[in-house]
Amino acid sequence: MAQLLILTSAPDVEVLPALSLLGHQVRQIPATPASLVNAPGCDLIFIDARTDLAGAKSLCKLLTTTGVSVPLMLVLTEGGLAAVHADWGISDVVVDTAGPAEADARIRLAIGRQSLEPAQTTIQASGITIDEASYSAKAHGRTLDLTFKEFELLRFLAGHPSRVFTREQLLSEVWGYDYFGGTRTVDVHVRRLRAKLGDLESLIGTVRNVGYRFNVSEDDNERLAPPVGS
Repeated sequence: MAQLLILTSAPDVEVLPALSLLGHQVRQIPATPASLVNAPGCDLIFIDARTDLAGAKSLCKLLTTTGVSVPLMLVLTEGGLAAVHADWGISDVVVDTAGPAEADARIRLAIGRQSLEPAQTTIQASGITIDEASYSAKAHGRTLDLTFKEFELLRFLAGHPSRVFTREQLLSEVWGYDYFGGTRTVDVHVRRLRAKLGDLESLIGTVRNVGYRFNVSEDDNERLAPPVGS
């Protein structure tokens, strides 16, 4: 029997009816900052995405950036399946009309996978070390004094080396859909981040008329390159 927590904007409505036919302990609370602070412990978190996909994505990113250690599972309508991507940080999805056998299997598998997969808490690339658990970053061993958004921007870019992201994509991924500022804020944060990286500022590359990317050093390229003949 698992301890399940449901985060929803409609706490008085049954989000996943199949759960009432299973033996798990279920708590359903509002998806608000106040509720999250005092949220009870659990083995798995359901996020209600049936009516607000953008809000659900922002909530997923909030939970993953704050270091949630249990699987996240989206509950959505069948029409919402096309909008979900791996970068939301979720373990699985389930439609709200799923039967008890399917819901129970998804819960069991998500919790089982979580227990088998070691959490990645460190990113190392091109002289940069990012500790996701402590929200700290170092450049050649020198601790970087980063704001939260500067850290998130560096972590996101370094986690996708050599991939180019537009300013709009970075706003969505780092700031979230609920951010109403313009793309200029991305340029401002990139400029500040480069200044703090010092002699490693070129790691944050500009692709003219497109956006930004994390430049992988030649040494890293050699380590990542597949053996000849593979």
